[in-house]
Amino acid sequence: MLQRSPTGTWMPAWVPQSTVILCFLLMICSMVQSCTGGYDGSMLNGLNILPSYTDYFKLNAATTGLNTASIFIGGFFGPIFAGVFSDRFGRRPAIFWGSAVTLVGVLLQTAAQNIAMFVVARIVLGFGAAVSGIAGGVYLSETFPSRWRAWGVGLLNDFYYVGALIAAGITLGTGKWDSTWAWRLPSLLQGIFSLLCILILPFIPESPRWLVHQQLFQEARTVVAQTNADGDDMNPIVLVVYKEIIDTIEWEKKEGRTMSPKEMIKTPTARKRFLIGMSPGPFSCIAGNIIASYYLGAELDTAGITSTDQQLKANVVLNVWCLLCALAGTHLLAKWGRKPTAILSECLLVICLFVIGGLSKIYADDPDNASQSLVYGDVAVMFLFQGFYSIAWTPLLYLYPPEVMNYSIRANGLAFSSFALNAFALVFVFIMPIGLNNIGWKMYMVNGSWDIVIVILIAVFWVETKGKTLEEIDAIFEGEKHSNVPDVEMVRKGKADIDIGVIEQELSADVEAAKMKEN
Repeated sequence: MLQRSPTGTWMPAWVPQSTVILCFLLMICSMVQSCTGGYDGSMLNGLNILPSYTDYFKLNAATTGLNTASIFIGGFFGPIFAGVFSDRFGRRPAIFWGSAVTLVGVLLQTAAQNIAMFVVARIVLGFGAAVSGIAGGVYLSETFPSRWRAWGVGLLNDFYYVGALIAAGITLGTGKWDSTWAWRLPSLLQGIFSLLCILILPFIPESPRWLVHQQLFQEARTVVAQTNADGDDMNPIVLVVYKEIIDTIEWEKKEGRTMSPKEMIKTPTARKRFLIGMSPGPFSCIAGNIIASYYLGAELDTAGITSTDQQLKANVVLNVWCLLCALAGTHLLAKWGRKPTAILSECLLVICLFVIGGLSKIYADDPDNASQSLVYGDVAVMFLFQGFYSIAWTPLLYLYPPEVMNYSIRANGLAFSSFALNAFALVFVFIMPIGLNNIGWKMYMVNGSWDIVIVILIAVFWVETKGKTLEEIDAIFEGEKHSNVPDVEMVRKGKADIDIGVIEQELSADVEAAKMKEN
């Protein structure tokens, strides 16, 4: 059964009365968002070996790189607008327009007649995907109940590998066609994920935090009830969550905090939250995933896995392995916590990099007499590395930043984290091959040493956010919680009681006071 959910925007919503079904729809929204990126990377890998694609555009090494990497140009500029747009117009409209722009890019890419059109299409596609991805990360973190937030937001990146597997299967099938549709059809099907996202949007509510900031209090209470208690707005959990949101956002307004990007560096506390919150972007990039990805193809060639079919199968196995590790990592984040999972994953990466460096040194010292088992061992550790990377960094990229950052800097902060990730990736993709060429196996040792520094930084500066609402995390940074109600999990577990009548009176007074200030 559907019920109308006020959104405060031009986009109406009819939401399932069941909280479980609603959270399931939110998870689907999360999954299809991440599939787009995974599909794109895998699709281009497949297209680059298709004669119907390379011959049609008459590609050389430079134009092949341009066609492939142009999506990162859009991904570079998208975050600049994503935070401001989602703060001003709403989280759902930002997701809608980001998905719509992505669809335009997909259609242009499918219809491309020359390299210039293909490149422009991919820039548009990358821009739209960045906007919808960032808005989606903020939206899901603000809308999901705190007990399911790790899964709801973690899946936003986990299903990257599902998109990659789908693209690998489609390009394998169409690759045998003797026409331009061998590459046009996989390109067209990329739009399915954005289309699914747009179709789901009318059945999920607007972010309750955004609604409160817009002074739409009753609308926000309705959404909190829908996402926590099957629409019962008198449920104790609903009252506690709703009051936390109102008290915290009104406190931010009282402190003079605005939605300007300058808020990220305005105060020492804001700077601390911003630096910790945006750190997953550059940390995940420095961790070594790029160097491992770069070297895997060469390692497979060295191991004698040279045919396209064999390498495709190896890539499929790698994607399945990474998906399983990412899902296992999301479970650890939910049960064990964000900080310990990140430390575990990073320590495993350090070990893998030093092992890969040692094996590579043995191989480099005497390549002609290197045993096949040595080469296969190197490939196996490389596979382990990619899996261990996926345990923490795949789900954490969109989960941790919006948790650590408070409302006034959340959207812009996540956008900057994504911007930093793209900027670092651009640099590392360029310097890693040079480093491998000049210093060989020592590059792995250097990267492993960087990762030790990252472990120390996480251990010293990161904070644990598991089991807390976004407002309760404030107490870690501000020294106090800005609401007088007990923590949500305490109420949920029956360890704290609330007086519903008293809270109702306080809420009425809070809402009236907020409206008077606004007027």
